[in-house]
Amino acid sequence: MNGRRDQHESDPHGRTEPTLGNLDQLDASDARQARPADDGLPKVTLDAGQRHAHPGHGRGSRAASGKRGWLWPLLLLVAIGLGVTFYLEQDRVRGLLPTTELNDVLGRAEQALRDGRLDGNEGSSARELFEAARALEPDNDRARDGLRKVGLAEVAKADAALAAGKPDEAEQATNAARELLGGGSDVDRLSQAITKARSATFEAGTLVDQAQQAMTDGRPADAGALYKRILAADPGNAVASHGLDKVGDALAVQAHKEIDAGDRAAASASVDRLAALLPNYGELPSLRAALVQDQKEDDGQLSEAIRLGQAALRAGRITGSGSDTALAHFKEALTLDPDSAQAKAGLGQVAQALVVQANAAQDSGDAAQASRLLDQAAELAPKSAELAAARAHLNDTTRRPGGAGMVPGELPQADAQAELSPQQNAELARLVRQAEAAARSGNVMLPPGESAYDLYRRALAIDGNNEAARRGLQELPATVVQQFNQSLSSGNLQQAGERLNDLADLAPGEAGQTELRQRLANAWMDQAEERLGGGDRPAAAQALDRARKLAPGNPRLSGIAARLQAGG
Repeated sequence: MNGRRDQHESDPHGRTEPTLGNLDQLDASDARQARPADDGLPKVTLDAGQRHAHPGHGRGSRAASGKRGWLWPLLLLVAIGLGVTFYLEQDRVRGLLPTTELNDVLGRAEQALRDGRLDGNEGSSARELFEAARALEPDNDRARDGLRKVGLAEVAKADAALAAGKPDEAEQATNAARELLGGGSDVDRLSQAITKARSATFEAGTLVDQAQQAMTDGRPADAGALYKRILAADPGNAVASHGLDKVGDALAVQAHKEIDAGDRAAASASVDRLAALLPNYGELPSLRAALVQDQKEDDGQLSEAIRLGQAALRAGRITGSGSDTALAHFKEALTLDPDSAQAKAGLGQVAQALVVQANAAQDSGDAAQASRLLDQAAELAPKSAELAAARAHLNDTTRRPGGAGMVPGELPQADAQAELSPQQNAELARLVRQAEAAARSGNVMLPPGESAYDLYRRALAIDGNNEAARRGLQELPATVVQQFNQSLSSGNLQQAGERLNDLADLAPGEAGQTELRQRLANAWMDQAEERLGGGDRPAAAQALDRARKLAPGNPRLSGIAARLQAGG
């Protein structure tokens, strides 16, 4: 510190470094000898390789040592990252590790699933094995996915069971699927379908009971319709199939009896019902052949009886004790065919003729003969409007003093009205108004006591010559024809048939009814073809039956019946 720069201060920053002096002279022996024994400096011995080292070598070593200082923290961070990754991916890592027992259980479970062994209690089903695998490793993806596949397989199994008509098996599979899948839309759908299937099964049982009761009651056609309903919902129902065979046998027996009894219309209806229910029934061809033969025989006899009856009617041989009267011939025709419209019309014409004769007898003052003729007419056409009017007129005439020999119309109308009390006149007017309203409403013959027919008769019972009541009663047939046309146009065939029956009661034998019957028969046949086209064969058979009763000789009947027998 003497103000003089030390000879060893080679660092410009003032740092003092130890020096070894002139190293070139170290090899010289005289330098070793000349060096003092102790100059206060440390004694350093250098190898030959170190003597010519680079002057900056010391600084480089210190720099390398600094770089190695941050390497250890880096390695520690890498180790920590690997540890975290292993923790987060332990399932995947664990799956890569060989687990002999778990893999064996999973393999057997998947094989059971492929074999369709879904559930059981012997430890070998897919569900049991997958659950065992989950017990070994709760988070195993293969086991979890396997149980889901088992649930889906149970859904498919339930669908197949429902299609086979086995709701119990379907319910068992659905419950298993619910446990495995935790519910879902498929499980809900299956539950609803099972409920519906059970309801259908219950309904089928009820229908079977009803069909068996119908057979017991002698109504095989009704039983057949019930069995057909069951088979439409369950084509494989053995009870319904067997029951339908029994219905076929019963209808065949019934048709044979009706043919033997000469009831051709009923026999034809039975055969058509049989063809609709069992189109391949073995006895159908023979039954139809018997019907054709019977019809040919009866048609000839029926036509002859009607021809003879019309001839007798024109000749004036209305009634009498002989067999060559119109009445005798038409009764014979009706025996051959109880549903013959021509025979019924002939009897109606006989009744009309008797009413005309009764009116003539009354006009001539022979009330007793008029009464006898009206009684005969009433046996043939008890609800004839002309008969009711004639009867009321006769009763009104005979109950007046000296009226038995009085010519109708001889007493002035004012005098007739004068014989009625005010109460009777009021009641008469009320009955006529009610009768007119009933006729407009379509209540022509029904209900009894409140129909237009009965109300007009009650009015005529008060005054048999009342013009409004007589005219209203006689105009009822025309009113019925108008209502028939309206019902037919609107497609209400049932109501049109009721109006036609009313007309047959009110005006039996009146011309024009045959044409109305043909129109209604054609409408029923149109409906039969429509029902047949829609696959409703029982309804088609019923419509065809109604048409046949109205017009048994209509040529369209055979074609529709053939289609019905052939299945449409």
